Amino acid sequence: MTHTTADGSPLAPEWLAVPDDLNALHEPMWAGDAARNADGELVIGGIPVSELQRQYGTPLFVMSENDFRARARAFSDAFNDAFADICGGVDVYYAGKSFLCTAVVRWVEEEGLRLDTASGGELAVAYRAGIPGADVALHGNNKSDGEIHRALDMGLGRIVVDSLDELVRVGAIAQGRGEQAKVMLRLTPGVHAHTHEFIATAHEDQKFGLSMAADTTDEAGISAAEEAVAAASAHPGIELLGLHCHIGSQIFEPDGFALAAEKLLRFLAAMQEKYSITLPELDLGGGYGIAYTPVDTPRPAAEIANAMAAVVRSTCAELGIDAPRISIEPGRAIVGSTTFTLYEVGTLKTVRVDAPGASGNGDAGNNVTYPRRYVSVDGGMSDNARPVLYDADYSAVLASRTSSAAPQLSRVVGKHCESGDIVVRDVYLPEDVAAGDLLAVPGTGAYCWALSSNYNYLARPGVVAVRDGSSRLIVRGETEEDLLNRDMGA
Repeated sequence: MTHTTADGSPLAPEWLAVPDDLNALHEPMWAGDAARNADGELVIGGIPVSELQRQYGTPLFVMSENDFRARARAFSDAFNDAFADICGGVDVYYAGKSFLCTAVVRWVEEEGLRLDTASGGELAVAYRAGIPGADVALHGNNKSDGEIHRALDMGLGRIVVDSLDELVRVGAIAQGRGEQAKVMLRLTPGVHAHTHEFIATAHEDQKFGLSMAADTTDEAGISAAEEAVAAASAHPGIELLGLHCHIGSQIFEPDGFALAAEKLLRFLAAMQEKYSITLPELDLGGGYGIAYTPVDTPRPAAEIANAMAAVVRSTCAELGIDAPRISIEPGRAIVGSTTFTLYEVGTLKTVRVDAPGASGNGDAGNNVTYPRRYVSVDGGMSDNARPVLYDADYSAVLASRTSSAAPQLSRVVGKHCESGDIVVRDVYLPEDVAAGDLLAVPGTGAYCWALSSNYNYLARPGVVAVRDGSSRLIVRGETEEDLLNRDMGA
């Protein structure tokens, strides 16, 4: 049934339509090898979800290895093809902060990609996986001395410097070791990204990057970005490779990427001329959006690549400069849709919610009520913090079977002691969903396990990789014993 107010307004968000078929899988949200079998059960990589639950329990992150590899190849192939005539191809760095473990690092290397890290811990994963240091980058706005030393010990291909203070520290440490650190400067081009405020990273008022805006309070009137270029190019402990920017995450519109590329190329050309230097590399970051709900429309890798290549090609021609070697940093766009989270349904309840009536003025006399069903699952904000962090929307399907029952507007919630512990805010599920059913929430490969916690002393779920009918744990789920082992007692 479709629930509406007395005036016919939808009770669900405007973007959420009652699906024609509750059992269908909306392709952009799922791995390419996810489907329903003849019994109506969700299957991925040839393995039914009931078998995964029996073997590994729930909650569980379920990742398609084949889909991860295919998406990694798609980015590499598309960008190399688009930029072949401009700069000989592109270096694709997988953004490890989205999800990282040693198995993923090995897949990244085997598919010809490089790796972007953001901490000493992520560097440790890279080292254990055996990827060459030359294929690894280190980000971070506040790198410790230990992290900088580790980056130099591993012979990293680039350290992305985030501020003037950090530039001085990296240069001093490298010089003290008798080495040169390979450095890129992260700039904030002031481009507005159409995304949530907390994941927009190219405007001025935030912690990342060197401002490209001229400092009107300084006599010289130059920007922090230009000051960093001048300092880095003259520092004996620094090999300045080029410039970097990242305008945000979960972005669908291409105009922000194009504008950032143009602004950085113009700045690069100006710096090369003014300081008689060559800046051979330009990293245009990542942030390409994926489908979390049926209305999200992610762009194919080839479309993104061709649009960016056109801007780089025309801008370099206009400026009369050789194109720098381009690199990009997709993370979510590779791993996000490869994975779903598998939950078991527990308690259910239906509440009556007031909504404006026919007059639409919200007066009590004109209010109507409508049902909202709460479907509780055995995980929650400890395995997916994104809804509570920045109102991220997700979807869900009944995974253990199909159903011909009517659609019921539902809210999937977790088991934590927080009213904001919401996994999926609004979704239509069959009315006959019951305790013991399995639900699957797609699009949880990025920033879910990576942001997971032990809130309420819940053990973090494991991550299972499936491929061609077989499965294996790539991250073991925690146990209560794991949690108690860190408690040192009174």
